[in-house]
Amino acid sequence: MAEQQHSDVTFRKDTVSKLLSGFFKEDKTKLGSDAALLMAEMLKIFVQEAAVRSQKQAESEDCDQVDIEHFEKILPQLLLDF
Repeated sequence: MAEQQHSDVTFRKDTVSKLLSGFFKEDKTKLGSDAALLMAEMLKIFVQEAAVRSQKQAESEDCDQVDIEHFEKILPQLLLDF
């Protein structure tokens, strides 16, 4: 089995704010600080869940390494769950 490493995934609030603001249609639209923090937390959870599901997929195929193919297999259901 692959050894699990627990590294804390983080997203900077200002980076998330800039990414989200790029999709606003109106220049007057603002993103609150709390909204940016919430989105950063959701991204963190999404990435962690993707990693766990990809690892489980690899294990179910008796692989000791997670490859992009494992991620691609879990991605449709992951997107539906979020």
